[in-house]
Amino acid sequence: MTRPVTDIDIAACLEMLKPAAIEASRNAYSPFSKLNVGCAVLGRDGAVYSGCNVESASYGLTQCAERNALAHAVSQGETRGAFTAILVYTPVAAQLTPCGACRQVMSELMADRALVICCSEGEQVSHWTVDELLPEPFDF
Repeated sequence: MTRPVTDIDIAACLEMLKPAAIEASRNAYSPFSKLNVGCAVLGRDGAVYSGCNVESASYGLTQCAERNALAHAVSQGETRGAFTAILVYTPVAAQLTPCGACRQVMSELMADRALVICCSEGEQVSHWTVDELLPEPFDF
């Protein structure tokens, strides 16, 4: 059963997901952008899965941290709709938001009204629901 975003405590998600996202960012492979992005996603029963960006000289083959974290969770048996929150961390002063491809994948895999949190080394923390970030996703 998925929880609506109104039931998700943002402070609790930061506490639970940010350390995993920071740790994942340390493993990023980003020789081109020099931006080590880390991500953590909250799965069923409170399980946390992380991922980092892995860049390629052929830019279209670059893997974003968000999609890596979700793929990691799916590879461990999580199912579509099980994810209630995702946190993206960038080790710079200003936080960044997910790219369009990541927004599409999040809209397909995450729970209805799931929470997306973006943060950085700075004080700023932003959050939205998946449908606020991508109001009209491609659909099956």
